[in-house]
Amino acid sequence: MTKADIVNEIAKNTGVEKVAVQKTVEAFMETIKASLVNGESVFLRGFGSFVTRKRAEKTARNITKGIAITIPEHSIPSFKPAKVFMSEVKDSKNIKK
Repeated sequence: MTKADIVNEIAKNTGVEKVAVQKTVEAFMETIKASLVNGESVFLRGFGSFVTRKRAEKTARNITKGIAITIPEHSIPSFKPAKVFMSEVKDSKNIKK
């Protein structure tokens, strides 16, 4: 499902114009992104949490040059689904193979 599909589905279910729904969805995503950039977590009860996680500094190899490089500590975005969300997905009968 793409962002356009999500916008279409919300517009169909709520009766709100697609343009308004698209602005809302994009504002929602920008708000989550801005919160994570500022080091804040986003908790959506019944859905999940958007958090940042720290990756430790590590040594890696540049295979083409044959040298070792150091990758500094950095943050990455992460999503942890809520227990209710996880149980609904696990119990779903729509498993595609």
